[in-house]
Amino acid sequence: MNIQDRITQPTPKFFRKLRNIGLALAAASGAILAAPIALPAAVISIAGYVAVAGTVATAVSQAVVSDKN
Repeated sequence: MNIQDRITQPTPKFFRKLRNIGLALAAASGAILAAPIALPAAVISIAGYVAVAGTVATAVSQAVVSDKN
């Protein structure tokens, strides 16, 4: 099964929830990173890590398929 087939197949319920959480984390951290105010370096660093984690969780969750044979 190639990646295009995996993306179009149905995703299990747990991974749909995980995908949505990942999207929310990526969006929130993106907003923090793009904030026009000065934030402490630790906050910026943590937001960068959360953005990566959210993006990875979203991508992996989207590629999981429900295989009911």
